[in-house]
Amino acid sequence: MELGQLFHNLGSEVTLIQRSERLLKEYNPEISEAVEKVLTEQSINLVTGATYDRVEQVGDVKKVYITVNGKKKVVESEQLLIATGRKPNTDTLNLSAAGVEVGKRNEILINDYARTSNEKIYAAGDVTLGSQFVYIAAYEGGVVADNAIGGLNKKLDLSVVPAVTFTNPSIATVGITEKKAIEQGNEVKTSVLSLDSVPRALVNRETTGVLKIVADAKTLKVLGVHIVSENAGEVIYAATLVVKFGLTVEDLKDSLAPYLTMAEGLRLTVLTFDKDVSKLSCCSG
Repeated sequence: MELGQLFHNLGSEVTLIQRSERLLKEYNPEISEAVEKVLTEQSINLVTGATYDRVEQVGDVKKVYITVNGKKKVVESEQLLIATGRKPNTDTLNLSAAGVEVGKRNEILINDYARTSNEKIYAAGDVTLGSQFVYIAAYEGGVVADNAIGGLNKKLDLSVVPAVTFTNPSIATVGITEKKAIEQGNEVKTSVLSLDSVPRALVNRETTGVLKIVADAKTLKVLGVHIVSENAGEVIYAATLVVKFGLTVEDLKDSLAPYLTMAEGLRLTVLTFDKDVSKLSCCSG
């Protein structure tokens, strides 16, 4: 999606084709809907729920043969960018000779202390097939150094990991989705706020986007925050602290948020749990 939008902004006509029925299928539906609306407004062609039949080249034209809703389609293009996933590049490391076990996708298996099946060898980063972010690799590398050299026996803690997709507007999320919260046995309460209720978005005249907060209905502890907006990646750090340290909806309500920032949207979303923020005056609570 990031690269598709990049090439669109550089002047290419872009078609995004995917197998799943909706964009960002692991995210909250509200996030998917907002992103789909953004991309459609930007005149990027979207094809979802596609089954790939074959790809062929005729002269300089690449043809992608797909089936969508039982109907055969052909998408023609000058260039194809194919995203098929990633796997750790461990084939040449001869890990079996060192007694290091790997998983089905050749990922190095580690325990809670980043130690492999060989107690003298540790592993960190993408090679373990965990969350594939540079800041996760850096964090894990620090734990490995402390454990392997310092003997500190630190546990990895990846229970709260923020993630950002750098589209425009960007997509940021931390914690769990509403669906995941319910699957884990939580009774949930959610609040959804469209960007057209966030003053910063109104000033920017970019109101396609959404903020969603998922909370435990009994304790009001915030379980997840999900955003589609300008600077969503900047806002999500505050949300990461909220989720990591178990703050509640009431804690956020009682906090001050600077006016005319996108971060103010967090507090406005919290107010939406029991108020119609569109009827509030500027900066009121």
